Amino acid sequence: MTLSSIIPERLDVPADQTWDLSAIFKSVAEWQASLDEVLNRLPEIEAYRGRLVEGPATAVAYFETYETLARIAGKVFSYAMLESSADSNDQNAAARRDQAISMYARLDAASSFDDPEFIALGFDRLREWMQTHAGFKKYAHYFERLENQREFVKAGDVEQAIALAQDPLGAPRSIYSSLTNADMKFAPALDGEGNSHEVAQSTIDGLLTAQDRELRKNAWTNYADGYLAFKNTLSSTLMGAVKKDVFFVRARGYSSSLAASLSPNRIPKSVFYNLIDVFKKNLPQWHRYWRIRKKALQYDRLKWYDTVAPLAQRPPVVTYRQAVDWISEGMRLLGGEYTEIMRNGCLEERWVDWSVNKGKRAGAFSNGSYDTFPYIMMSFNDNLLSLSTLAHELGHSMHSYYSRQNQPFFYAGYSLFVAEVASNFNQALTRAYLFESTSDREFHLSLIDETMSNFRRYFFIMPTLARFELELHERIEQGAPVSADVMNGLCADLFEEGFGDSLELDRQRMGITWAQFGHLYANFYVYQYATGIAGAHALAHQVLTDKSGGAAARYLEFLKTGGSKYPLDALKQAGVDLESSEPVEMAFETLSQVLDRLEDLVG
Repeated sequence: MTLSSIIPERLDVPADQTWDLSAIFKSVAEWQASLDEVLNRLPEIEAYRGRLVEGPATAVAYFETYETLARIAGKVFSYAMLESSADSNDQNAAARRDQAISMYARLDAASSFDDPEFIALGFDRLREWMQTHAGFKKYAHYFERLENQREFVKAGDVEQAIALAQDPLGAPRSIYSSLTNADMKFAPALDGEGNSHEVAQSTIDGLLTAQDRELRKNAWTNYADGYLAFKNTLSSTLMGAVKKDVFFVRARGYSSSLAASLSPNRIPKSVFYNLIDVFKKNLPQWHRYWRIRKKALQYDRLKWYDTVAPLAQRPPVVTYRQAVDWISEGMRLLGGEYTEIMRNGCLEERWVDWSVNKGKRAGAFSNGSYDTFPYIMMSFNDNLLSLSTLAHELGHSMHSYYSRQNQPFFYAGYSLFVAEVASNFNQALTRAYLFESTSDREFHLSLIDETMSNFRRYFFIMPTLARFELELHERIEQGAPVSADVMNGLCADLFEEGFGDSLELDRQRMGITWAQFGHLYANFYVYQYATGIAGAHALAHQVLTDKSGGAAARYLEFLKTGGSKYPLDALKQAGVDLESSEPVEMAFETLSQVLDRLEDLVG
């Protein structure tokens, strides 16, 4: 699929470029019946209110009843979310997504009594139950987590109110998604020959990596201006999301939004601040890269829209099928089972929705539930960057696949902290294979483009947004004034520091970058991309250099662990310690080696 000036409607996309949601529900009527079943059966959960004290058999029966409904709810939510993401103009799909969100809020409210009742029982008593009842013992890590968080769990009626508040307090994120993916329109971009190209969420990445500088300039300008036109609305939605975080901080008694994000997974604050400190210390590495890029492109001044411009004159065209083949080769060190499952998902079971179509939401993701495929949404643009995105999302999906196959329902979900390790690991191994597979200079330049685009997003933009997010939360926690102009100014200042003197700055358009990342609507998500890429490269290095296969085996065990361990413990078992700043420092060493290679290639 090459970059096109005309984007097809969703109905006109070939089926083999879309995911197969019929594997979840055969029809909307079947989906509706399952949603109704969850809502109608909520009294089955509420019937256990006040009864958990009866003993381990009653508690196990409660957990099993909850799991039954939660698994149905997971399918209901995944179907609705996936359907609406592929075409945000489909109002019926959007309505089903909102129904699913409300359903989850009611399920959480119905079960909100469980943690307060277990805490009231006492953890010594719960440990006794684990010794006397075999079925209860499997929930040991669940109760370990609960004991770790017991001071932040409130009385049953308060927990119920907090659960019910999730639905209305989630409105800013829903509004943001509808505005940016459905209602917001961008002016078309003209290329150097005067041809018009449609700018949309599904095409912007392809436009910004085009050879034609005029096309890149106009695409970036029109895309940024589309967001600037709604800067006040977008600042209001993001402030609403941050105020939601602050509400939960105060309702539960955390010291800050950052603490509320880190504490449930027992991640020390030092992990976050180590990342920021090492990132700031290594900003000269990024300044060096921008200087090399400017020289390679032979520009007097580098602009934002040049930061992902192709360095190669003849970048390779990579079809979706070729991408699957190359990723499979790259992952061969993990064994035949891994690659066979992955290929089957991409080519036969239709996990991946890779079309470019109107209404498709921005970015890419992997999503599903315990009883569905680990689906992937992306817009594939026939280049190495799209291959890289596919490899990244397949890392998530294979992580989900192995976790669900090897863990019970309660431990199948894993934290974002480990998720971004698995995704970046796939990219690192695929990239290593491609560098070895050819000595062609143009191909290597394109691979360095892909490498640096990956590092730019996860090791430059995301840490910068993490600094922005920290400042924004602290201002709102302290009651300081915040506006769209304040956000734009703060974001522009941070990126100006990151680019140094190599980039000709457009502060307004650079400053609106915060509005282009829906990740900021999840409390302190973005820093985990940077820790993730650091952990991933450390583990990838071990797998690539360990001829015994032990590192690969440890990594597969890590994928199978799911949420049965705290994330830092699971990663230590795999072979990397992210409590230390060493993996982040090592990732910057990897970045430096790539820059050395680029300097050799461009002279």
